[in-house]
Amino acid sequence: MTGHAFTRGRGLHPLTRARGLAARIDAATPAHRDRTVDALRALAIAGVILGHWLVTALVLTPGRTGHGLRDESPLATMPYLTPVSWIFQTLAIFFLVGGYAAARSYRGDYRSWLRQRLVRLSRPVVALVAVWGVLAAGLYLGGVAGSTLHTVLTLVLDPLWFLGVFVVLTALTPLAVALVRRLGILAAAIPLVVVAAADAVRFDLGGPSWAGWINVVAGWLVPYLLGIAWARGMFPGRRGPALMLAGGTAATVALVLWAGYPASMVGVNGAAISNLNPPTLAVVTFGIAQVGLALLLREPLARLMRRPLAWAAVATVNLSAMTLFLWHQTAFLAVTTAGLLAGRLPGLHTAPSHPIWIAERIAWLPVFALALALLWLVFRRAERAPRRPAAGGGRGAVVPAALTGERDRLRLVRGPGRPRARGLGREEYHREDGPGRGDQRGHEAADGQAVQERVRGRGVDRLAGGSGPAGDGHGRTDRLVGYG
Repeated sequence: MTGHAFTRGRGLHPLTRARGLAARIDAATPAHRDRTVDALRALAIAGVILGHWLVTALVLTPGRTGHGLRDESPLATMPYLTPVSWIFQTLAIFFLVGGYAAARSYRGDYRSWLRQRLVRLSRPVVALVAVWGVLAAGLYLGGVAGSTLHTVLTLVLDPLWFLGVFVVLTALTPLAVALVRRLGILAAAIPLVVVAAADAVRFDLGGPSWAGWINVVAGWLVPYLLGIAWARGMFPGRRGPALMLAGGTAATVALVLWAGYPASMVGVNGAAISNLNPPTLAVVTFGIAQVGLALLLREPLARLMRRPLAWAAVATVNLSAMTLFLWHQTAFLAVTTAGLLAGRLPGLHTAPSHPIWIAERIAWLPVFALALALLWLVFRRAERAPRRPAAGGGRGAVVPAALTGERDRLRLVRGPGRPRARGLGREEYHREDGPGRGDQRGHEAADGQAVQERVRGRGVDRLAGGSGPAGDGHGRTDRLVGYG
């Protein structure tokens, strides 16, 4: 009978099966989990990936030793596309969520806490560097032009700067938390002033250009501190976020119109000033506006995340956030390189010099996404922690997927298991998390990892926390539970 039910389940229409899985994931998620944080992280990841795929053009150019690839930007040749950078440059949201998560997870024992976070971040990075170390050596020995090799490696390794800054801010978390505890939201004004001073030195006072590199830490510390303030319940209503949105927008417009800052919030080839490399005051004020908007969207996002399909998609992205983030440029390069076999393809190897290029590039986005999906299948395992025995001596493996998440991070538990009482499940969950304060209830902070775990056993038909049945009729169940 169970086997018959299983056969019938496998024969269901894919959409029906997807809805069933989404319903189980939704039912298995603790009711007190703030899904808005996960939604913001997923939106930030999507923004970075789509932004890179839209504004990066590798143009096939002839040379003395053969054809090569040159990096060009449609923002340089078609300046009217500048608003695209306002939509897809979402780095401030990454650091907002990172600060929120770090503040929730840090409870003392600094060395152990920091070591765990760094180890979890380093696993997928090691995989990327190892693969591309071999590929780079092969390309060099194969006679690929130095300029092309430089372009390729710059694109692939570019995401690593973000992780470097994130590691530094993570190490500063205890000091940042103490600063927010003492000064509240105004703590973010300190690095904001530092950024303004550094820009004044290099732009207005004729100082050295290296002064701007102070902003790499100071600039992104602003949204990180605002994330910590959010975690401590300092944005209970809409007034504060609305002021940040209005003030940040007004400041950014003023800096662009009257202080000579670029309108693009990403770097543009050939531009005298880049708002990102290193960060300028304009990109920081723009980030403050983004933070305000994100906080204002909490309620609409919360309503959207109550829809099982939407929440299942967000949960899936979060479970593989690091893989998607680190490998999306490799996917772009793989498609670009494979396309060379067919010649010079429009929208892929052609210069972004005409509006038709935009439509051509959009047509390539599904192909990039497919390549990224294939890379995800291969390299998501790099996010996994070392295997350890399942609890109670059962057979199973812990399969982690790295992300900048919460301590109450997602863990997908799939498969048969042991019977457990509702009360026991709830007690176990709260023992992991501990009670929260105010809006922090049950949403303890982030260690940068989500864990996907498959447990094999028998008879589990209830979710951890006792939220109700989630079986599929043949002794299997999916559970998303908090993991401390």
